[in-house]
Amino acid sequence: MSQIVDASPGQPTELDGGGRAARVAARLPIARLRDFALVPAILVLLVVGAFVDKSFLTSTNLLNILQQQTELGLVVLAEALILVAGRFDLSLESTVGLAPALGLLAVTAWHVPAALAVPVCLAAGVVIGAFNGLLIVKFRLSAFVLTLGMLITLRGLQLGLTGGKSLFTIPASFTYLGGVSWFGVPASVWLCALAFAGGIVALGYLRQGRSLYAIGGNVDAARAAGIRVDRVVLAVYVIGGLLAALAGLLFAGRLGSVSASQGSGMIFEVFAAAVIGGVSLNGGKGSMFGAFTGVLLLFMIQNVLTLAGVPAQWISALNGAIILVALAVSRITSGRAQE
Repeated sequence: MSQIVDASPGQPTELDGGGRAARVAARLPIARLRDFALVPAILVLLVVGAFVDKSFLTSTNLLNILQQQTELGLVVLAEALILVAGRFDLSLESTVGLAPALGLLAVTAWHVPAALAVPVCLAAGVVIGAFNGLLIVKFRLSAFVLTLGMLITLRGLQLGLTGGKSLFTIPASFTYLGGVSWFGVPASVWLCALAFAGGIVALGYLRQGRSLYAIGGNVDAARAAGIRVDRVVLAVYVIGGLLAALAGLLFAGRLGSVSASQGSGMIFEVFAAAVIGGVSLNGGKGSMFGAFTGVLLLFMIQNVLTLAGVPAQWISALNGAIILVALAVSRITSGRAQE
């Protein structure tokens, strides 16, 4: 009888005997090394950046890079978890805008106590994620098409509720996490690091986390192995919505407002970072550390180009080119067709 075991941290493979188990064990170090594939590129960028501008390697600039990537990083983490499970969520960028907008409107327009602004924001993300997940697992709707519709719907709700205007009346609880520093490092950086550390531990060492790889790799085999697929998929969408809402909260705290377009267009950078970080669009492959290095590499490239005086529109074009190159490299290295 076939058995499912881990081929890499959290990645299961069907085995029919000890021989195949030995081959999987032999591939384990290689699979783990793939998680560090972008580290050399990051080191090269550090050197290049130092030559482009002397301020690149200053602690102020490096902390600025880390702080600016926290919001995108949390959304990339959310999307990576969903992609590993073989699903999509395009609506995350709209959650980044709508969730904090609801938190602020609850205080300024609906007279909810200011202390509840943050809980309302996070609860909105959970509700959106749960709604997406329920429609996907109960009605078997296409995750791609459903979340595309939700992206448009949520963006429309934000524009309608705010009248298309930015919200500037923000309680102190809303600005705290996005603006305060702990031990000389922005709190948002600590939160992002903790979130990724939790993702790495969950997918590498916890049964529930490892089941995402099984579901993304072969959902029928996962069900046959006793994995409660619907429950796991629903949970990962809820977590994704929560992370997107937290990203929106940090965004609002850092900027001191919630713009009518907050989060708009973010999903393109999210997929760029996830793909170059080694997360497969086919599901069942990828690591949270790889996704993190993808975010870091993307922001370092943007920072170097900005310091070099490259116009912003060319940086946007580069993001698309990075996705194309990453897809081509993934196709060549994996040997699998991308559907």
